[in-house]
Amino acid sequence: MAQGYHAAAMDDIAERAGVSKPVLYQHFPGKLELYLALLDQHCESLLHAVRTALASTTENKQRVAATMEAYFAYVEEEGGAFRLVFESDLTNEPAVRERVDRVSLQCAEAISEVIAEDTGLSKDESMLLAVGLGGISQVVARYWLSSESEVPRESAVQLLTSLAWRGIAGFPLHGSEGGH
Repeated sequence: MAQGYHAAAMDDIAERAGVSKPVLYQHFPGKLELYLALLDQHCESLLHAVRTALASTTENKQRVAATMEAYFAYVEEEGGAFRLVFESDLTNEPAVRERVDRVSLQCAEAISEVIAEDTGLSKDESMLLAVGLGGISQVVARYWLSSESEVPRESAVQLLTSLAWRGIAGFPLHGSEGGH
């Protein structure tokens, strides 16, 4: 469905999947159900990548870098799965919008938990920061890929990590006299 939902025919989808059209319809009554199943799979992949990045270290600067890398790796994945999630021609379809909003919220919640734990900020304050960090990660990674930037991914991640770290590092560790 790289060419877009509306342009994809079930015949084309069946052929790319290596199955017959009747087999496809046996599992998915229509194109929307197939699309939603793929969307669920790709949303779960992003959420897993973010959670894995957050759990990869207890050093916060490295956590920020790992999370930024997770977003960049996700948008650069072969097959353009991120387009299915963030750039669909079905974003106004309620079932699609709900899933995209949910994965963005779940990623922010995962980030928020770490922020709240480390800073002692309230759940609402931590969530605002997490939504901001997740948002810049996703938007910048998508821009980087679509602009065909000559900045290598590693450098792009370092730049964004530096920007984010300079902001989030201003919040002292809970129970600490400063420093991270």
